[in-house]
Amino acid sequence: MSQKSSTAGPRPEVGDGDGWRDLFGPAARGPVTVFAGGVALYAINVYLTTSLLPSAVAEIGGLELYAWAMTVFLIASVITSMLVSRTLTRFGPRTSYWIALGLFGAGSLVATFAPTMPVLLAGRGLQGLGGGLLAGLAFAVIRMVQPERLWKRSLGLTSAMWGIGNVVGPVLGGIFAQFGAWRGAFLLLAICSAGIALLAKRAMPARTPDSGSTTPGRVPTLSLVLLTLATTAVSIASVVGLSVIMVVLIAVAVILVIGFVVAERRGGAQVLPAGTFRRGSVLIWLYLAVAVLAITSTVEAFLPLFGQRIGGLSPLGAGLLGASLSWGWSVAAILNSGISRPAATRVARLAGPILVAVGLAGYTALQLEGAAPVRIGLWFVLLFVAGAGIGMSLVHWMPAVMSISADPTESQQAAAGVNTVQLISNAFGSALAGLLVGIGGPAIIGSAQLLGYGYAVVGVLALVVAARALRTRALRTDGK
Repeated sequence: MSQKSSTAGPRPEVGDGDGWRDLFGPAARGPVTVFAGGVALYAINVYLTTSLLPSAVAEIGGLELYAWAMTVFLIASVITSMLVSRTLTRFGPRTSYWIALGLFGAGSLVATFAPTMPVLLAGRGLQGLGGGLLAGLAFAVIRMVQPERLWKRSLGLTSAMWGIGNVVGPVLGGIFAQFGAWRGAFLLLAICSAGIALLAKRAMPARTPDSGSTTPGRVPTLSLVLLTLATTAVSIASVVGLSVIMVVLIAVAVILVIGFVVAERRGGAQVLPAGTFRRGSVLIWLYLAVAVLAITSTVEAFLPLFGQRIGGLSPLGAGLLGASLSWGWSVAAILNSGISRPAATRVARLAGPILVAVGLAGYTALQLEGAAPVRIGLWFVLLFVAGAGIGMSLVHWMPAVMSISADPTESQQAAAGVNTVQLISNAFGSALAGLLVGIGGPAIIGSAQLLGYGYAVVGVLALVVAARALRTRALRTDGK
């Protein structure tokens, strides 16, 4: 693609095949590194911060604000995730990445030099604003700068970045914390942001035919406010513990989401493409398929706790147990990204939720006190299987969203909406997980079993949604 003018040429064709060689060929290597690097930066930051926070609080105080470090980041991410398509339309891929990386890098610097917890939270907010754009840009830019036959490969690589983040983040955070240098970890994130921004200058086009042919629409203020408030309510619910307040906040969040749907159906300025929530819409079922699978992934937040309390694992071993779900997700996404035949694609979309349900149910059935090494080994295997179900299914649903319309603006908006749907689902999933763990207590075994079986049921729900989506005429026709 040409970088000499403000408008790129036709979408690049990087070879005659559709394998990994094309994805890392000369024409595609630069953009792939930018969007994969952006997602890796986001993922590493999530897991790294969790490891660093105890050391940060010990130095600067603010224990009462501990949980808000993740809550503020998530809320800020949701806000900017809803503005991805408008940012791309107005500024183009290159400048959009500069904005995202600039915000993320600035937030990392603020966190690096934070003298108090409120200042650290301000840095986390800036990181979230940049992170929401980074994660959303990956989906939208893949569609804009890659040929369609490489979309699944690109999405598979992007999914793998979460697995990398789940390993690198805790290890890196643990190393910095061990030496009392937690500020250095945030400084490293800022340096990495600058490095990816420099690469984006060479690798990303200033404009593409899609971004240059449209003008930004009005900002969907009402939808933004309702969804942001819903995310705030459910995020607070996830940190207050099992109580009446938690239940009330979740109920308020559900009402706000219903209000968001009503606002989107009324037309005008919208976050998601027009017609998403209308009767007979294909897109709503695609988003639901993504949403339910994203919810199942939030079970991983409690896996290290169960590993230590039930299995007697070390902190490192428990952390690896929690990462096994992400590893399964990443490996399956990469392996399944090469599947293109419609029949095989449909099988993968249905088999994924089945693996999620079977993996989580099997893992939960083995939650017994005094677990032997063999049983603990089976925990890893079954969680890997559950994660594989998420990855193999999502890697086929996402391209379906990206190709939903021939209209470039609508397809770009639909692709960017995937990230918003995932973030909102993660927020609700975290709150639901906390609720189930609280109800299942006070015994840790009861919490583990209720959460595991409860999320196995969510896997069955994902199968029902997938089957319903596949019955739509559009999917039966083109296999996407």
